[in-house]
Amino acid sequence: MKLFIVNNTLLMKEFVEVQPNLYKSDPNYIRPLDADVENVFNKSINKYYEEGKCIKWILKDDGGKAIGRIAAFINPLTACTFDQPTGGIGFFECINDKNAAFLLFDAARNWLKLNNMDAMDGPVNLGSRERWWGLLVKGSHPPCYCCNYNPPWYQNFFEEYGFEVFFKQYTYIRSVKEPLKQIYYDVAERVLKKGNYSFRNFEKKRMDAYIEDFRHVYNKAWVNHEGVGEMSFGEAKKIITSLIPVIDERIAWFAYYEDEPVGFFLSIPELNQLFVRYAHGRLNLMGKLRLLSNKWTGKCRTMYGLVFGIIPEHQKKGVEIAMIVSAANSLLKNKAYDDIQMNWIGDFNPRMMHVAEQIGARVYKTHHTYRYLFDRSVEFKRHPEI
Repeated sequence: MKLFIVNNTLLMKEFVEVQPNLYKSDPNYIRPLDADVENVFNKSINKYYEEGKCIKWILKDDGGKAIGRIAAFINPLTACTFDQPTGGIGFFECINDKNAAFLLFDAARNWLKLNNMDAMDGPVNLGSRERWWGLLVKGSHPPCYCCNYNPPWYQNFFEEYGFEVFFKQYTYIRSVKEPLKQIYYDVAERVLKKGNYSFRNFEKKRMDAYIEDFRHVYNKAWVNHEGVGEMSFGEAKKIITSLIPVIDERIAWFAYYEDEPVGFFLSIPELNQLFVRYAHGRLNLMGKLRLLSNKWTGKCRTMYGLVFGIIPEHQKKGVEIAMIVSAANSLLKNKAYDDIQMNWIGDFNPRMMHVAEQIGARVYKTHHTYRYLFDRSVEFKRHPEI
């Protein structure tokens, strides 16, 4: 076996192809769009990418066949926000061979040590947490858009190497048709009776206003998460603009207190179900036509809860329940979706786990984010609760 640094276009193509080649016999696997992987390593697209702070390898067998891959990177915005300088590894794939897996882990660890890191998290993304974050350890269902899907032996690779669980991530699912308990309608009624709170759908015609509302809530609700930085208006606009082709205004909700944004619950049609599974890695003309056709004919029956947040001053007041009740009532009327899968909730956020369970959602998939401390004598600490 031999490692090759990915340093040209041909090797990058091989890097992308490793995954679909390994999973081609798995009926639940959905190939991601090639561009969604490639763009992580494109400095003109990914603000977190810095030259010299990211490296990728392919592992080949003696016959020259690619049997594994890994990337190691340093996020300049978050690497030094932990107890120790911490880099990341991601996009790990490997045949069922522990020696091959450990070769890849060793390469990443040694490179990160040379770059003054004291630990590595993985598998994670060089960027925001809503994509490519965590190792699937339970619930081998078809993956959601830009979510990791992994075979069961990967968990053994990570844990036998010495990685420890930094936090667990739970993807919840809920049937849209399942009625909420009466107590939640009572909570929503009490919140609305105060007259200060209101709930509105996203409107594309007022996009900039909603982008600013999104940014305002995100920065107040999420910046206290370890490794999460503030979002500028430009960054928020880039995110929302990229979603415009698939946004369904009926399933994107904002909460207001006296017209000030205090929360949001943003969902989109589940993109893997909508079109990615038919695209074979490339969003060409046929893929775009499939997207439009499936969107307008309502063939995608699953929503994906992209992000949910309530600013701290308005938490524990029933606002999140009232917003969910408003959304649930609307969904029951339009009958456009059958179920919702929610973007993962970390076990460091028991309040949000409780909210999901309150509304009748159940854990559908479990991912682990691991951490490996290079100095094995240092005490390992789990992600703190928020």
